[in-house]
Amino acid sequence: MPGTTVLGFDFGLKRIGVAVGDVMIGVAHPLETIHGESNDQRFGAVAALIKEWRPGALVVGLPLYLDGTEHEMTLRCRRFSRQMEGRFLLPVTLVDERLTSEAASQDLREMGIGGRRQKAMLDQVAAQLILQTYLDEKRHATA
Repeated sequence: MPGTTVLGFDFGLKRIGVAVGDVMIGVAHPLETIHGESNDQRFGAVAALIKEWRPGALVVGLPLYLDGTEHEMTLRCRRFSRQMEGRFLLPVTLVDERLTSEAASQDLREMGIGGRRQKAMLDQVAAQLILQTYLDEKRHATA
């Protein structure tokens, strides 16, 4: 079924973790980490992923303080989301990402990947957790 693929993003100033999932299957997988600080680099990499995967929607993790209040990264993330929606003409959903980096780090430690070896995968595993949250919420909403 076309349009069931979804890309998820864990936005950061130096790296953006990316995950891919499918609404019909309901499972997210880590995909890659985008490196680069310029918008041209970031959006060029995102454009290539969109061309390759042809998603029907995008999901972006929304960073918040533990008490739910917003901070500087929340605003940057909202801006990134609006830019994605405007550039790629795809719906973008924001998903609360509190504690996903810590959970991703714990998951990697449980797989025997610790310390500096985590750095290469941490952002994409965090993106996977963000996207999985979206897929789970979508499944529960239709159940």
